[in-house]
Amino acid sequence: MSAIPPPLTFDALKAKQRELRSDFSEGLTLRVHRSLSWLGRAENEVGDVDVKFVLLWVGFNAAYADEIQAENSGERGLFKAYFDTLVSLDQDQRIYEAVWARFAHEIRLLLSNRYVFAPFWRHHNGVSGFDDWQRRLELSQKAVEAAMKSKDTAKILSIVFDRLYVLRNQLLHGGATWNSATNRNQVRGGAAVLGWLLPILIDIMMDNPDHNWGRAFYPVVKDPAVGLRR
Repeated sequence: MSAIPPPLTFDALKAKQRELRSDFSEGLTLRVHRSLSWLGRAENEVGDVDVKFVLLWVGFNAAYADEIQAENSGERGLFKAYFDTLVSLDQDQRIYEAVWARFAHEIRLLLSNRYVFAPFWRHHNGVSGFDDWQRRLELSQKAVEAAMKSKDTAKILSIVFDRLYVLRNQLLHGGATWNSATNRNQVRGGAAVLGWLLPILIDIMMDNPDHNWGRAFYPVVKDPAVGLRR
């Protein structure tokens, strides 16, 4: 495998967006513009990994979220379809290289971490039916190993982001202490993976403006009373 190129920067992606955006649909325009705004802010966050992770997650959410599909299949249900699409469009295999070379170690650690495994927390929060969380984790690990053997990049990504979704919930719903020593490894690892992958995902979306990326969450709406766009 060739040497992995350095991560894409906000400045490089913003310049590309300005060059290509006239060919973007309204949905893609909003997705890319919003996602880049959060990516740029995340790049400038060097001292607070909790804040960096949250900023990157919002940027990711801006890129992929679809309100109608989310109502039908749930937010997690969108991950696999989105990653299937991105991997199929990734002609340079940048996602593949990130998953299997650049972050293989971090991803394995994340996927074996019970503290970002949803059934573990459901059990400890007293939800019935999750006493077998350890068996579920073992089964999940077997699914991970099978996906790794078959180099199923989209499947691995969907599992990784399922774990990151748990971490996202911990932070955004007040289930973690800011700068806590108890969750540093997963927050640092999560921010590193997101910080590398999000620019690639945005870049692939810009390279494929003819794909139907769907209507963006909360589209811009013109207010007829004041003539402003909200």
